[in-house]
Amino acid sequence: MKPETPLPYPDCWAGPEEYVENLLEFATTSTIFQTLCGGVHILDFFTSEPGLFQTIVPEDWQAYLVRNEPMQLLDVLMRKDLDLLAENERPPESLVQYIQDVRRFSLARDFAQQENLPKLTRPVAVGMKPKKIHEVSNFASYINELANDFTDISGDDITHFVDFGSGQNYLGRALASAPYNKHIVAVEGREHNIAGAKAFDALAGLAEKEKVIRNKKLWQQRLNGKPAEREMDNSSEVNEEYAVDFRPRRELEAVYTPEEGKGFIRYISGRLESGDLSDVVGQLEAAPTLNEQEAKDLRLMAISIHSCGNLSHHGIRSLVLNPRVRAVAIVGCCYNLMTEKLGPPTYKLPLMRPTPQPINGRVVRESAKCDPHGFPMSERLCTYKETGVRLNITARMMACQAPQNWGEKDSDDFFSRHFYRAVLQKVFLDKGVIQKVYHDPDVKPEKESTPFNTSTNPIIIGSLRKACYKTLNTYIRGAIDKLTTHSDYREQCEVVSEKMGDMTDDEIASYEQRYRHRKRELSVIWSLMAFSAGVVESLIVTDRWLFLKQHTDLVEQCWVESVFDFKESPRNLVVVGIKKRDS
Repeated sequence: MKPETPLPYPDCWAGPEEYVENLLEFATTSTIFQTLCGGVHILDFFTSEPGLFQTIVPEDWQAYLVRNEPMQLLDVLMRKDLDLLAENERPPESLVQYIQDVRRFSLARDFAQQENLPKLTRPVAVGMKPKKIHEVSNFASYINELANDFTDISGDDITHFVDFGSGQNYLGRALASAPYNKHIVAVEGREHNIAGAKAFDALAGLAEKEKVIRNKKLWQQRLNGKPAEREMDNSSEVNEEYAVDFRPRRELEAVYTPEEGKGFIRYISGRLESGDLSDVVGQLEAAPTLNEQEAKDLRLMAISIHSCGNLSHHGIRSLVLNPRVRAVAIVGCCYNLMTEKLGPPTYKLPLMRPTPQPINGRVVRESAKCDPHGFPMSERLCTYKETGVRLNITARMMACQAPQNWGEKDSDDFFSRHFYRAVLQKVFLDKGVIQKVYHDPDVKPEKESTPFNTSTNPIIIGSLRKACYKTLNTYIRGAIDKLTTHSDYREQCEVVSEKMGDMTDDEIASYEQRYRHRKRELSVIWSLMAFSAGVVESLIVTDRWLFLKQHTDLVEQCWVESVFDFKESPRNLVVVGIKKRDS
């Protein structure tokens, strides 16, 4: 099952070491890459003059980029063979080189659909949308094959599959059902998710609802809103005899009964703060469904579909931290939720600017600024060129994009939303709602400031009503209304009311007149950022593989490959590790 290469890098590389070394060199030396992936933020597009487009995009690229329609530009960036373009369609040579660089450093995402893939039965698929069905059906089959390969390599079977952050336990339910019939340990921190998952288990036939004996007459009286006659009887003997369990069916416990040859699910409630599974293993060893020998002979595989942020790190680290964990298969997502192991970028890294704290956002915990559980994981990236490799939240958030899947209509919609938000930030600045932030304490305000050493205080607005996105006017009016009436914005309510409460339609129209011709510039920057961030995701995934690879005393094999169709699920790279038998 192990792929030919441990990383899905393009064919232009001779091997993983050549790819990794060149990837790290490019990511830490390319000025335009570092600028597009962490050096600028779309909120500051219009808050300085000249604007971001004129400041950060090489001058010889600018005319070519703005004359292409957005979808045409995406084709040039990601799909077209640049060598076959006509002379009048060909980008400037320096842009061609950059596009080729990003393409060759972005991990390949090709996916080969498995033949004879078992379909999820209707009861097992309850609650799943098509995207989730695609993910679960493919990953369940992948995990089953991986477990079989583990048996061939080690001579032992995996006894339990530990799902990190199981949520509604769609994956675990599929694996516990036929034809897989696996034993699942679903670890989830939210009780309502566990309750919902158990209800789905009952529908799928993996559990039964707790049986209660009801007196039909008293139960019907209760349903009709009448006091049960026996409840009115003061005789304790009679009350005990006719005690009625009035819990509705949704509150009845799910009962799991192990059966030979069939799957079984066990839920463990708790939030995983590291890769240490001592508590999970302890609860599993003490389970009454295991005999003494089975408790001593646990062999676990940690699995997860789209474990957010550091939870992916915890899943991968579990292989080296727990003797009972024999293999891992983790598909990560939500890179913006990862913390920073080396600390946030500072003004001393001019092209990877610090992220200003939102003035109405949650305060970042000091401990998260140098979090040992954060990015990067591997020694290679932590010590690269002495300072290590760092990614700020802007770069990590852009790595969650999937520009290959953008269509014309949805692209135009979110380009418009970004344009409205960027103009609103300029309005905030002009009106005095926010101020400029100077990252370098030595910069003299308004004299040496550039988009690289200054930014503005972000205000998290979140989503607005659909009608607010029709025009710039409706957007600004909707934002003002939310900031002055919503309970989450108490601190901003007074200043926004004072500074912008009397803003006229003519004033808003003047901003639109001033900036609407620059919307194409914004769509170009956003497209370049999203395209370039494919290298950011490659850095994150490669770092996770390098972490496993560095533990040569414990890890027998490790690799990365695609497990979903990118069009269905863009975060489709699984990190796999198999432990040495004698470790």
